[in-house]
Amino acid sequence: MPKLWNETIETHRREVREAILDATAALVADHGLRAVTMSQIAEQAGIGRATLYKYFSDVEAILGAWHERQVDHHLHHLNQVRDEAGDPAARLEAVLTAYALLTSSRGGHDADIASYLHHSPHVAHAHDHLHGLISSLIAEAAASGDLRADTDPGELATYCLHALSAARSLPSEAAVHRLVQLTLAGLRNPG
Repeated sequence: MPKLWNETIETHRREVREAILDATAALVADHGLRAVTMSQIAEQAGIGRATLYKYFSDVEAILGAWHERQVDHHLHHLNQVRDEAGDPAARLEAVLTAYALLTSSRGGHDADIASYLHHSPHVAHAHDHLHGLISSLIAEAAASGDLRADTDPGELATYCLHALSAARSLPSEAAVHRLVQLTLAGLRNPG
């Protein structure tokens, strides 16, 4: 087959997959996980049920793929934030702030969805990537003298991630920013 034909087919498949993911997310947000059917998803995405089943076996598989896409977007965003900031301390603060803001805006999952989504292998992989990103930023800032060097950067990254998980329950963006500053205070040189 000609290269153009293959690219056109691949683009079409990607567009159909994205439409399925977007339709599912919208329906689940409106009706809840247990109320959404494959027929509704096919209708909302503008495709036939047979086509839908070529891509996904059930609603949970679609939701898992949607969540994986969201996690990938978040990681990409955090890497962009890191790359746009200046010195090591500024990069760390920018990434921690972006992560805390993402964490604070996650609130809409109901218990069924959260339970299903957050035990997926891609979540563990993403967490490892995030931990590594923050560890390396802490190591850079410590090497430049901006942060404490008496504690392993991996331990400090774990501290940051646990501390910033509190952003989920904070009432405002201003409170999230205060939490980031408090977390950064724990990373500064003692004395």
